[in-house]
Amino acid sequence: MTTNAARLRPGDPCAFVVLGAMGDLTKRKLLPALHNLRANGLLPRDFAFIGVARRPLDDGAYREYAASAAGEAASRPADEDFSSRVHYVKGDFEDPATYEALSAALARAARDHGTSGNAIFYLATPPEQFGPIVRGLGAAGLTRQDAGWRRIVIEKPFGHDLDSARALNRELGAVLDEGQIFRIDHYLGKETVQNLMVFRFANGMFEPIWNRRYVDHVQITVAEDLGVEGRGAYYERAGAVRDIVQNHILQLLTLVAMEPPSTLAPEAVRNEKVKVLDAIRSLQPEQVLRDSVRGQYGGGFVHERIVPAYRAEPGVSPTSQTETFAALKLLVENWRWAGVPFYVRSGKRLARRLTQISIQFRRPPLLLFEEAGIEQIEPNRLDILVQPEEAICISMKAKRPGPAIVLEQVKLDFSYSRFGPLPPATGYERLLHDVVIGDTELFQRADLVEASWRIVTPILDVWATLPARDFPNYDAGTWGPAASAELLARDGRRWLNPE
Repeated sequence: MTTNAARLRPGDPCAFVVLGAMGDLTKRKLLPALHNLRANGLLPRDFAFIGVARRPLDDGAYREYAASAAGEAASRPADEDFSSRVHYVKGDFEDPATYEALSAALARAARDHGTSGNAIFYLATPPEQFGPIVRGLGAAGLTRQDAGWRRIVIEKPFGHDLDSARALNRELGAVLDEGQIFRIDHYLGKETVQNLMVFRFANGMFEPIWNRRYVDHVQITVAEDLGVEGRGAYYERAGAVRDIVQNHILQLLTLVAMEPPSTLAPEAVRNEKVKVLDAIRSLQPEQVLRDSVRGQYGGGFVHERIVPAYRAEPGVSPTSQTETFAALKLLVENWRWAGVPFYVRSGKRLARRLTQISIQFRRPPLLLFEEAGIEQIEPNRLDILVQPEEAICISMKAKRPGPAIVLEQVKLDFSYSRFGPLPPATGYERLLHDVVIGDTELFQRADLVEASWRIVTPILDVWATLPARDFPNYDAGTWGPAASAELLARDGRRWLNPE
């Protein structure tokens, strides 16, 4: 278990190596996040940063690049001490000479910056390079832990389907121990997501009703009002299920549905998460047709601005069959949740940006207010807002003041704004600090990744066999295709869209 004292310490001396050091992720997220950690005293004093990329630069040129990146997004300007610890290695990831040069750079960092032989390798590269890079690191002896610990951070997507995820796990396992691998999902670094376990297990009033006896259904929405934003070529290979559902949404689902872990130790928490995914049955082809919906946006208006259809975006085929919207009905077949549907959806160019988890409770068993002309009472609801607002709201009924019995929906809410303005951050600070201190709780284990792919791969297989005939099937600026609403209407429910 990682104690608060351990979580607030800077961690061991180390070198932080980014392979893909000239990419957008490094510029917008990693360099500013590391600088923020350094400014807040959460990076070790004995620290070095080594960027690896193909561009022909030297240390001085890359330091200017890194300082500019930190200056644009970090909470404070780059300082000279941090910049002096930034180094650069030019090389191709397929070339063994690159790893020899990196090994020499790590030796210099240990000598000049006191990193003690500890190193983090962050693979900020396209997924097809994960395997070759890990093999290159292994062949050069850079993954051995005889002279210090070595950790590998891997970005999503981790695999393209179940078979490719298993193959990648085997490839990594041939070089690394599972404890060295940190499969990162930046959604799990968000404050409200981290608060889910505290909310559930530190408040005795909720746990007794967190089950099939009191919960009618659960909804998880990850909606974006943006399109593909110049990433059409990537999105054509991914789609909504691979981009959001397989990782972000299923990780949120595990936090909602998991049993209380025996401790807060990382392995105890991850064990309970994988049990949830194991309890979700794979959909048979006929179930896929009934319990899944796919969509692709056409042109429309978002925030009163005309936006193009997905097929008109740069890098997208004019006959594309890629889904930009997906909605699923999933069942967690265990004692706690049997019979409670989990409706999940994600889409681009929707009405607004929103990540929300909604727990809708069952209606009151007795209707006591018929004489007052009230025929139906809306059920209580718990909304956990992840972004852009960060809040937790409970919807309940209260009597409006006056002589008549008039029920009104009211909200009890907690907002993170009550803690005052949060310091500027990229969203990666907590996760990168966890890598430095070796805490794996918020990172996906191999079995978690394979379990999530087991759930979505049959859906993707059916969709690939039966191309969509109605794309585009929803206008930009709406809440998705009509079939998405029908998915819930068949069960007598509706999506809980914000007003």
